[in-house]
Amino acid sequence: MTTDGTVQALSMPSVAIHGGYLPTPATQLDKLFPGSGVRLHAKLDQLQLSGSTKERTAQFLLDSLEHSGALIPGGTVVESTSGNLGMALARQCTQRGYAFVAVIDGRANIAATKTMAAFGARVEMVATPSDGNRLRARVQRVEQLLAEIPGAVTTNQYGSIANPSAHASTTLPELVASLGGPPDHLYVAMSTTGSLLGCQLAIERAGWATRLVGVDAEGSALFGGALGERKLPGLGAGFATPLSQQARPDAIHRISEADMVRGCRLLARREGLMAGASTGAIVAAIGYDLPTLRPGASVAMLVHDGGGAYLPTVYDDDWVRAQIAGAEAAIAVTEAPNPFAGKA
Repeated sequence: MTTDGTVQALSMPSVAIHGGYLPTPATQLDKLFPGSGVRLHAKLDQLQLSGSTKERTAQFLLDSLEHSGALIPGGTVVESTSGNLGMALARQCTQRGYAFVAVIDGRANIAATKTMAAFGARVEMVATPSDGNRLRARVQRVEQLLAEIPGAVTTNQYGSIANPSAHASTTLPELVASLGGPPDHLYVAMSTTGSLLGCQLAIERAGWATRLVGVDAEGSALFGGALGERKLPGLGAGFATPLSQQARPDAIHRISEADMVRGCRLLARREGLMAGASTGAIVAAIGYDLPTLRPGASVAMLVHDGGGAYLPTVYDDDWVRAQIAGAEAAIAVTEAPNPFAGKA
């Protein structure tokens, strides 16, 4: 209000276009690991409209198909998804006037599946094959659908350079701008490895000294891992993706699903941030490394998605006890500043 009693118009931010990704803030996490001596920051990409950083990936993948002429007006997009990219593609395809077919498997979150359908997607679930490689089964079904649906195209999240380009162009530059400089350590969860490779490309182009840590799941085949049964979606892969063959993280952590659960719950109870399993894995990986990090080091992590879709799994004691080895330790409330110390 001005001195003459009139109301002065406020300068409002420009109206965001909701057809794609939104820039997201970073926040400092002071309570997650009290007394750690490091400066820990999180980029809050769970604030994207579809609830995950895959909103960025979806925009760049669709833009690439449009610019190449492969995706024509009114066309059909087909993609294999564990949930997050499917929700983002379903949302953006309906905005752009495309049909979308999501190929999922039995591990996909029910909430994610229903969200895709709510945006108008056709959802196809593949049966688990005898070798247990659900990802390969999904990819094979995508190939079948491309042959069956006239003019259909796939966004090819596992091999398209548009996937890492999204994060090289937006995710890491935004984070560095928020922090006022590059972090000393950056932790990124891996599935297609698009986020990790994009951050790697940005680091290399800028010449930053950031140590890039890839966070994977036990049972993932990425980077020579031993393939095994996994209960939680969104982290790890059933085969080495084309993008992963270009990625060179400085370090890799393979996290048990029990520690993913503990990481999620620690983040929720100490910082009031509810995130998905991949972010819980990052919390565990940082906890492993904390004893070796120098005091005052700047550490950053991506919050890849929100935790709402994980309420029936990660945050449900009965489900965890029934499905996850080491469940009691994972769900126990701990007062230890760093419950992961000494576990690496």
